[in-house]
Parts: sequence; structure tokens; C-alpha cells
Amino acid sequence: MERYFRSFKSEWMSSIGYASMMAAKQSVINNIVGYYCNVRPHAHNDGLTPNESERKYWLESKTVAKIT
Repeated sequence: MERYFRSFKSEWMSSIGYASMMAAKQSVINNIVGYYCNVRPHAHNDGLTPNESERKYWLESKTVAKIT
């Protein structure tokens, strides 16, 4: 979380602040859902976004057991 907030403050947060709490909340949501998880590549994920990395994990993972 500390790394995320550092990135948020340096890459996304408005330097002049927000007009309201609702505007700040919407900016955080847009950053997490719209940018951080879908667009921004992460070195830890071999240059993939978190969503791409998770999708790749589920495609490549093998199920251990099936519930019947």
C-alpha cells in the first residue's frame, strides 16, 4: 500500500487539491480501477498490469481437485 500511495501522489493526485470530498473520492476510484489496474505496467509483474497478470495466472493455473 505504501508503494501505491507514493505512486498515486507522484503520478496522479492533483497538486492543487480537489474541489470536494466527492471529487477526491472519484479521482481515487478512477486511478485504481481505470489506470493502476488496467493501464500502468508493474515491474513486479514482468511489465504486465495487475489485471493482465491475474488473468494470465488463472489461464495458466491448474485446478487441484474438482468438486462433483
